Amino acid sequence: MGESAKYISDLFNYSRRRTIAVKVGNVEIGGDNPIRVQSMANTDTNDTKASVEQALKIEQAGGELVRFTAQGVKEATNLEAIRSELRKKGAKAPLVADIHFNPKAAEVAALYVEKVRINPGNFVDRVHTLNRFEYTDEEYQLEIEKIRTKLLPLLAICRENHTAIRIGVNHGSLSDRILSRYGDTPNGMVESCLEFLRICKEEQFLNVVISIKASNTVIMVQTVRLLVARMNEEGMKFPLHLGVTEAGDGEDGRVKSALGIGALLADGLGDTIRVSLSENPECEIPVARKLVNYVSSRIGHDLISAKDSGCVNPFVYQKRATCAVNGIGANNVPVVFMSQECEHSVLSPDFVVSNGEIEGRKIYSVTSLDKLSEEGGGHKYVELTYSDLTDEVVQQLSDDVVVILTTSHKNGVAEQRAFFHALMERKMKNPVIIKRTYQDNDIEDLQIKAGADYGQFFIDGLGDGIWIEAPNVQPSQVLSLSFGILQGARVRMSKTEYISCPSCGRTLFDLQSTIARIKEKTSHLKNLKIGIMGCIVNGPGEMADADYGYVGSAKGMVNLYKGQTCVEKLIPEEQAVDKLIELIKANGDWVD
Repeated sequence: MGESAKYISDLFNYSRRRTIAVKVGNVEIGGDNPIRVQSMANTDTNDTKASVEQALKIEQAGGELVRFTAQGVKEATNLEAIRSELRKKGAKAPLVADIHFNPKAAEVAALYVEKVRINPGNFVDRVHTLNRFEYTDEEYQLEIEKIRTKLLPLLAICRENHTAIRIGVNHGSLSDRILSRYGDTPNGMVESCLEFLRICKEEQFLNVVISIKASNTVIMVQTVRLLVARMNEEGMKFPLHLGVTEAGDGEDGRVKSALGIGALLADGLGDTIRVSLSENPECEIPVARKLVNYVSSRIGHDLISAKDSGCVNPFVYQKRATCAVNGIGANNVPVVFMSQECEHSVLSPDFVVSNGEIEGRKIYSVTSLDKLSEEGGGHKYVELTYSDLTDEVVQQLSDDVVVILTTSHKNGVAEQRAFFHALMERKMKNPVIIKRTYQDNDIEDLQIKAGADYGQFFIDGLGDGIWIEAPNVQPSQVLSLSFGILQGARVRMSKTEYISCPSCGRTLFDLQSTIARIKEKTSHLKNLKIGIMGCIVNGPGEMADADYGYVGSAKGMVNLYKGQTCVEKLIPEEQAVDKLIELIKANGDWVD
């Protein structure tokens, strides 16, 4: 067995990770309970009427928990009024207070809501400066004691009021202390979480849910896996809240969320999820529900007999070694196959399949392999499933064969994963195109399913191409989705990447209209990543690998970033988009 055994007991057969059950008001998370879906309000928490109306919309859409930001004691105190009004109107969804920088606000909120979220990156380490300091072991331990001093009063209040806690780590807001010792790494994120969890465990306060999020799907998946492995080592079974931060809107937001959350749900990880879209909060709930239902449909699937090759490190990205065949595999970016030609304003498939042939080359099946030698020299294509991979078939797969991997298994992700491990166990280097067929006619359904099915392969460095067959969806939409999945998994850039937050009560400008304006002017800059953040809590950090950043700094004011460097401050919102374009042009990254 390889490193995977540290976080999952079976790579190939679906079952939920066993956790303790955490009670959040009238909802339990973890244990034998279903995976819960939730969202976060984007209203001013001091505005009781607007907050109540939005919470009702979230609950009516199927949200099982509703979160509000509480920047200070004033907002935390008003959660009592919001909760009172909601209960009068028959709303039952537990409320969650989202706290940054302010332990006192957390203590007040814990009196009135069912769960309090705190961020280890700024609960004690108040200022995030991106500076690096050196700590001796003794100094570092003193910092841990500061955490204990700040955390214990909150634990006491939560215990008395039966309030749960979410320890929520964000990639974009790691403390300078963590960065100084662990760097901006999954290990740093995990240690940031464990510092708080160990105190909770020592104090026997177990009413805790954990989240550990990033906008980069690869980092997000690797970090959650690593956290579970570390918790297993330390005997912790806390339930997990999953999410991809700053996923964006439209197709991008749905695909990135399905990639990251779906990859973890497929491994049985996750007890509650939030799909963070830069849209109205209630729009998140149907997307989250579809994702949960799709992955949960694998329960009770036929057993898959397979062996972990030990060749995939679930915590570190490494592309599977393959041969280069007709521009596929080796160091080439993953390619896109399409079942038919299609028109698209920007994108084009790398290969189009016509009448069962690819550029005049026939696609062979397991029943026609005896004719493979008749193809002559050059590359060949063979379509296989996991069950086709017998010793006899293996002998016929020379290095010039590209495998098209299909599945009809109820747990197709695991069966296709088994195929890759079988290849690696045999040290075979054939490039593999991952093919899935969907009968959906709704593009959102297809985005969610395909994102969840393909995500873990590209995140883990498996797969040399993608082939989505969806006869009931417009070919141009399938093409866009194919490239979107590759981009969301960070393996092939084909369009501008927008890292945008989902909006909350801290947002300092109209996020949706701003995103639309920026996209309108910059969507042709396909090699750039642009961060669009409503506030500075997670903004500069979460867009760590963005080329440019547009971050709310005060009401109606924006700061502009080049990388992680703030280059212009307090620009009036009405001028900020034009200033962003000027910045891009000044740095030579603009093309007409």
